[in-house]
Amino acid sequence: MILSDFTKALGQLSDRRFLRVLFIGVALTVVLLASMTGLFLWGINAITPDELTLGGYQIRWIDDLLSWAFVGVMLVASIFLMVPVASLFTGFFLEDVAAAVEAKHYPELPPVQRIPLADTVRDSVNFFGVLVAVNAGAMIMALIFLPFAVPIFWVVNGFLLGREYYQMVAMRRLGRAGANAARKRNGGAAWLAGTLMAAPLSIPLINLFIPVLGVATFTHLFHRLERQSLAQTA
Repeated sequence: MILSDFTKALGQLSDRRFLRVLFIGVALTVVLLASMTGLFLWGINAITPDELTLGGYQIRWIDDLLSWAFVGVMLVASIFLMVPVASLFTGFFLEDVAAAVEAKHYPELPPVQRIPLADTVRDSVNFFGVLVAVNAGAMIMALIFLPFAVPIFWVVNGFLLGREYYQMVAMRRLGRAGANAARKRNGGAAWLAGTLMAAPLSIPLINLFIPVLGVATFTHLFHRLERQSLAQTA
């Protein structure tokens, strides 16, 4: 069923309104990724010699920031940095993506009051801190159990992204308390959807589209599960 939610998200690529959101969202994702890659290189530069090799690229910090080599470094770094980028993305663009999905697939729903940007950004930044801390622990586990490093990365980040995306989508309709209850009620489905989202986030170029498609998929997931819940209690 989660794959059907993702298929619906892909099917909306022909929708002009969704395409506009997708293009702007991808642009924002690139900006966030470039910013985080720059911070990453700055941190490496602060603790290493002036020149080192990363993914086959010679990094000379300031020179690379102003050259095409930075694009290559960014693509390599995106394998590791797109998960926190996807987390930050929700604070800036979730409302627009979810609204485009609901306008096409759920037009019978009443309009919702837009969550203040400051609130969504604050929640995303707070969750970003949790994401970084948990991933630090996951990296230690991955080094200990090296053959399982990739599955550990996907499963851990799938749980975190599923929790955040489901919570943020649900909060638009149910408020914070209602969203907490819905997320706990559907935690397994959110975790699985988040894991399916975390996997393509580690594929360069494809991962640029995943934050937008992820929000769209979680919007479908939320509405489907809420309707099932209402049908069971009716």
